[in-house]
Amino acid sequence: MNLHLRSRPIGALLLSAVLSAGVAAPSQAAHIPSYDAKAVADPARPETDVERDADRKPAESLAFAGLKPGQSVAEIIPSGGYFTRLFSAVVGAKGTVYALSPPPRPGAPEGAKPPSAAVEAIAADPHYANVKVLVQPLGTPTVPQPVDVFWTSQNYHDLHNIPGFDIGAFNRAVFNALKPGGTYIVLDHVAEAESGTRDTSTLHRIDPAVVKREVLEAGFRFDGESPVLRRPTDDHTLKVFDPAIRGKTDQFIYKFSKPR
Repeated sequence: MNLHLRSRPIGALLLSAVLSAGVAAPSQAAHIPSYDAKAVADPARPETDVERDADRKPAESLAFAGLKPGQSVAEIIPSGGYFTRLFSAVVGAKGTVYALSPPPRPGAPEGAKPPSAAVEAIAADPHYANVKVLVQPLGTPTVPQPVDVFWTSQNYHDLHNIPGFDIGAFNRAVFNALKPGGTYIVLDHVAEAESGTRDTSTLHRIDPAVVKREVLEAGFRFDGESPVLRRPTDDHTLKVFDPAIRGKTDQFIYKFSKPR
């Protein structure tokens, strides 16, 4: 892949990546693999993505997921491609990133950009030559070959807002899309405990217990949670787009695995 060098020095970027991940001491930084730090520090990343790093903690999130160079990853609903670019840098030329994007909605205004527009532009950039865009319905995601990691961030709650959507079938399709021992990462906004799916369409949050139950029912094993995006100051009552809390919501990152 080509490397688009820009004005930010690599050394400064690596330091910024570590600091933005909330790591204050070398003993804490040791658990972040060098390929994750380099992915965050990649000068090809747009400034708009870099500005979000302090809140999204990408180095620690990537380290928790365990994605490695040469592996394959499927990302559903990549939107603007914040994580798509990072995945591309981590897996490298020998790896593959499948960006699974839904088709245009029926009745969409003429001339409106399809949901896949942003990630298709990323895939067209030679720097991200390992990104493959798959436009397909969300209900039963499929990939050409089983992947090492399946990733969804800040989207799982919205699946519950699609009329008639079968979340069980979705999670089983994810299970089938993974290699034995593969990892399923679900990152989303936390809703009030025991609220179930009450807030998925209003506050755009979901009770983590619901996610865990639904994913386990598909045959997965629960491998743990990262606390890196947990924010106790969020009382779970505001819509995630509210200016008072946008970008700083309490979020969970769950890791599940497909038994070998």
